[in-house]
Amino acid sequence: MPLSEHEQRLLEQMERALYAEDPKFATALEGTGLRARTRRTVYAAVAGFVVGVALLVGGAVTKHDWLSVVGLALMVVCAALAVYSWRRAPRLGLADPRTGAPQRRRRTGRTTVVDRMEQRWQRRQDGQ
Repeated sequence: MPLSEHEQRLLEQMERALYAEDPKFATALEGTGLRARTRRTVYAAVAGFVVGVALLVGGAVTKHDWLSVVGLALMVVCAALAVYSWRRAPRLGLADPRTGAPQRRRRTGRTTVVDRMEQRWQRRQDGQ
């Protein structure tokens, strides 16, 4: 349920007061939640990937094929976990402050290929 404008203003005032009173504590609280969890997950996946590389190389050196297969499987799983976690990570500044919902990306001045084709077609039609 989105916050009302009054509630949103109160929340912003409380945040500013917290930063003014104890900036160190407020900064420590920023990293909690989903972003910190995502960061830990990505770090663990990278560490697992490195272990997978070590197992892959170790299996090739010792001629144990099963060890290389386990290392390769670990690398694939850890890479997929890291990418999945990174893509689902909450982004700073992308939520609508009033509703908390993700903002839609605003179209910039760039035009797409379809837009340009439509503009050319319209110019041809207007010129004839």
